[in-house]
Amino acid sequence: MKKYEAVLFDLDGTLLDTLEDLKDSVNFIMEKYQFPAHTLDEVKKAIGNGIHKLIERTVPEGTDGKTIESAFCDFMAYYQENCMEKTKPYPGMEELLLQLKADGCKLAVVTNKGNAAVQKMIPHYFPGLFETAVGATNEQPKKPAPDMVYDALKRIRVKKENALFIGDSQVDVETAKNAGMDSILVTWGFRDRETLIKAGAVNLADNTKELYVKMQDMQAE
Repeated sequence: MKKYEAVLFDLDGTLLDTLEDLKDSVNFIMEKYQFPAHTLDEVKKAIGNGIHKLIERTVPEGTDGKTIESAFCDFMAYYQENCMEKTKPYPGMEELLLQLKADGCKLAVVTNKGNAAVQKMIPHYFPGLFETAVGATNEQPKKPAPDMVYDALKRIRVKKENALFIGDSQVDVETAKNAGMDSILVTWGFRDRETLIKAGAVNLADNTKELYVKMQDMQAE
């Protein structure tokens, strides 16, 4: 029977419901630059490829590159200070992580969220549960490139064949595929079941209990 030695998690939409804080931060920037505000659903659809892409997708079409860069920098500064106002773990997540730790799994985070915010949020919401967290920097390509995944695996000294990737988006489907890893996609995040299936997801879970059972089933295959 295969045994997963490690589980790697995406952050936004997988571990944490960050949508309200992201929407508020986006709209702070929109107001500052006198751009139209966005609804929760609009911001939700714009998330998935890092903060720079989020800004590119939420400023008006045709916005010049210099303004986009300025808005991006302003967003990063504002969000760093306000990223934990409304954010919360998804139901059952802490219990799941504690169970995985009890099972002997190493836990890691791999996310396109800016690394500064990641290093602030993970210890706050999940103290002592994760061996490492890899956020986006300018030093390596973001997901769906496998580089960040390989970085996390190297840090925790686990081979990709012995690790499982958990995410909530098309980007995560592609990331697991590019990294050559088993994966489970969760449906409680920023993309619905139909979207994930169209992206190629095979294993899906609707809640944390189902996710844990699915992990056990996959290890028994």
